[in-house]
Amino acid sequence: MKQTRQQQLARWLKQQSKLAQRWLRLSLLLGMVSGLLIVAQAWVLATLLHALIIEHQPRQTLVSAFMLLIGLFAARALTHFLREQVGFRCGEAVRRQIRHQVLEKLQRLGPAWVLGKPAGSWATLIVEQVEDMQDYYARYLPQMYLAALIPLLILAAVFPINWAAALILLVTAPLIPLFMALVGMGAADANRRNFLALARLSGHFLDRLRGMETLRLFHRGAAEVDDIRRASEDFRSRTMEVLRMAFLSSGVLEFFASISIAVVAVYFGFSYLGELNFGHYGTGVTLFAGFLVLILAPEFFQPLRDLGTFYHAKAQAVGAAESLVSFLTAEVEEVGLGTQPFDATTIAIRADQLVVLSPTGAALTEPLTFTLEPGQRVALVGVSGAGKSSLLNVLLGFLPYRGSLCINGQELHSLDATAWRKHISWLGQNPHLPEETLRSNILLGNPQATENALQQAVEQAYVHEFLPQLPQGLDTVVGDGAARLSVGQAQRVAVARTLLKHSQLLLLDEPTASLDSHSEQRVMHALENATRQQATLLVTHRLDDTRHYDCIWVMEKGQLAQQGDYDTLRQQSGPFADLLAQRQGAY
Repeated sequence: MKQTRQQQLARWLKQQSKLAQRWLRLSLLLGMVSGLLIVAQAWVLATLLHALIIEHQPRQTLVSAFMLLIGLFAARALTHFLREQVGFRCGEAVRRQIRHQVLEKLQRLGPAWVLGKPAGSWATLIVEQVEDMQDYYARYLPQMYLAALIPLLILAAVFPINWAAALILLVTAPLIPLFMALVGMGAADANRRNFLALARLSGHFLDRLRGMETLRLFHRGAAEVDDIRRASEDFRSRTMEVLRMAFLSSGVLEFFASISIAVVAVYFGFSYLGELNFGHYGTGVTLFAGFLVLILAPEFFQPLRDLGTFYHAKAQAVGAAESLVSFLTAEVEEVGLGTQPFDATTIAIRADQLVVLSPTGAALTEPLTFTLEPGQRVALVGVSGAGKSSLLNVLLGFLPYRGSLCINGQELHSLDATAWRKHISWLGQNPHLPEETLRSNILLGNPQATENALQQAVEQAYVHEFLPQLPQGLDTVVGDGAARLSVGQAQRVAVARTLLKHSQLLLLDEPTASLDSHSEQRVMHALENATRQQATLLVTHRLDDTRHYDCIWVMEKGQLAQQGDYDTLRQQSGPFADLLAQRQGAY
């Protein structure tokens, strides 16, 4: 990763801290209070030692000082506890907002964009990479300010006591961040490579897990195990590279901190032996001064130590931000996030120069102009790739578009997506039954449906024909991917769910493409009754299914080439007549 890119990502990370500015300020305030307590604790401890060793004061006279010291220890512990709590809240607030931005962007891009990457990659982006920013906001960012403020506070306490010791601390302090920066330059790049390897491994593993049965059928199990082993080994080596950077950075910090403290100790040692006689203000180097400075010297470097410990968190956050920023700032076509409410008893659709776009912005259709009246039944036919499913997807709000697409006079991208989809029922080629039982899958579209309405939908979709074969009837667990049901049975369950919803627009995308003849007849008979109760758009390759539809739209190369009823189009020369001839020749 180039240095300029790292700087851009670091600036972006700092900008996100505005989302939790209150918690960040509170964390800094507690850090400063902790610094004041450190100075006070060192002062009281040095005073006690000087009184006991040099002045030989009785311990009974120092009880109040001892109680004060205990109170300072307790106050420091409490402050540290509160800082941890506040830091966690700060990181949590930022993580929640960043995750909200990612999910909102995904919603604007639509499901078609999401399908462009493996689910494991999205899981890594939304979960792991956002989570890895926690320590940056909870610890590193507050510590970056405290690493400058607390040493200045300690210097302000040491300079009036002994300027030579303060000067040693002041001169040696810049060496630590300098060498840390030199060592840690490659840490962010190593983290970025680590996250890329993790995303690839997650997607690779999940895809292989889903296709396990297919891999076994084709005897690819051993080969895929070797691939996963190689990917895991690559991720392990990259993780060790990141850890090596972290340990090296900490080692450099500890080395220079130890050198600096040793120089201060040597100065006081020679001063007590009478070899050095400078640094004090005419009163000589007292035991109090020596104890105070030597107690505060490790505390002087402790904020820098903590910053070095948390520097790995910064490198980790910069590496995680690489793909997050790239995703959030990507200039791609969005389906939009409308806010206008929508509620209607009937639906009329008007399209004017409508161009359906892919998630990357490529045109999937030519400009389309059409009208779908309330209650009208329209069949959409054409060869594969003509743009039929794209038109359904844009009506569902899954794809972006240019031009005008109005629902009852309102632009589709301005409508609240959830409110709009409540008025749509969709049935595709591959039934999706995400719920646990048959009953819950049917009720998914209308959870408030009565038992009578449920039974009526079950009968209309011919689900009752195979219920006796199931051990618990409607309460039977369908299994992962509806494994207990055949494709035809699962499609009938999906039809029952569609019938139970009572929507104003029914979208059917090849609902019988994968069915046997018996299941096909049952499904089409159930849908025939359903399509007469709402506006319907049916995508099909079976031209006989379009005979009784009000209108047929013929798509060719992304254009609406013909419109009319079955009998009219059959007698005209054109794409529909050609499709009919091809079907008749096939049989």
